[in-house]
Amino acid sequence: MPVASAAAVLLLGASLAVAAPEPLLRIQDPALLESSGLAVSALHDGVLWTHADGGSVAEVRAVDRSGATVAVVTLAGVDPYDPEALAPGRAPDGTPQLWLADIGDNLAERADVSVFRFDEPRALTDGTVTATWFRFTFPDGPHDAEALLVHPRTGRVFVATKQVSGAGLYRAPRELVPAGAGGNRLERVADVPSFVTDGTFLRDGRFVLRTYTSLYVYERPGQQVATGPLPAQPQGESIAVDGKRLLVGSEGVNSAVYAVRLPAPDPADPAVTGNPPSDESRREPWWREGRLAVRFAAAVIALVGIALLLRRRHRPRTNVVR
Repeated sequence: MPVASAAAVLLLGASLAVAAPEPLLRIQDPALLESSGLAVSALHDGVLWTHADGGSVAEVRAVDRSGATVAVVTLAGVDPYDPEALAPGRAPDGTPQLWLADIGDNLAERADVSVFRFDEPRALTDGTVTATWFRFTFPDGPHDAEALLVHPRTGRVFVATKQVSGAGLYRAPRELVPAGAGGNRLERVADVPSFVTDGTFLRDGRFVLRTYTSLYVYERPGQQVATGPLPAQPQGESIAVDGKRLLVGSEGVNSAVYAVRLPAPDPADPAVTGNPPSDESRREPWWREGRLAVRFAAAVIALVGIALLLRRRHRPRTNVVR
């Protein structure tokens, strides 16, 4: 949703972003104009995996330190609807894997969404892989989502929805059922900020969610421990963990990938320290405030999004594996 998303940034806090540092790299591939997911390769030093938002072919692309595409990997027989996220994981035997999440649903009309898991290619060459397909269903109706996270130790899968209000973090069952054998019902486990565009787990089990302008660090679902601003980007869509730093990407021509530090922990809760809460601490987060400006912004975003979507060619289908 380029126009609607841009409106969201302008109306709901682009000023919160910080000046951008020197980029780690710039993605050169015109096929990645709408780069939407990011994962650090576990097998190839200095390589990032990413993918385009939408498209008629399910594929991921390997990008090196120069920003050049060095491999294109296609998922065999997959007809995508709206791929939005890419996450790293590992098989029980330690084999590095990638998860491509086809979870976008701008019109909130999909009965279920799809996630594809496959082994990370050991050779950086163009090719085709066979992926395991999983269907996920939200317990409270369809949602648009752009963030999929895989726990580094347990392999548990989480999805964060992208909404103006009422966004949530959902957990998949511990044991996933492949699409041919049934579906997987998600469980809502926590609220999350508005406009989450991606997320990633850290090695210690904490996780990070990003919006267009900010980072949110969680000790566990529902327990936020740190927040921080992000570099200003045209449309910040992706995040990955690379050792002790985070990498954040965006859509756009020659889009930059920046390396950022984890934000420092938030001040201790006054209820724990014994200090009286300040006026600021009593305020609701900005995404929950019922003020006129926020309501107006939400209305404008909705109108812009609807106008865009009415112009966009509608593809009323679900994923098909041929």
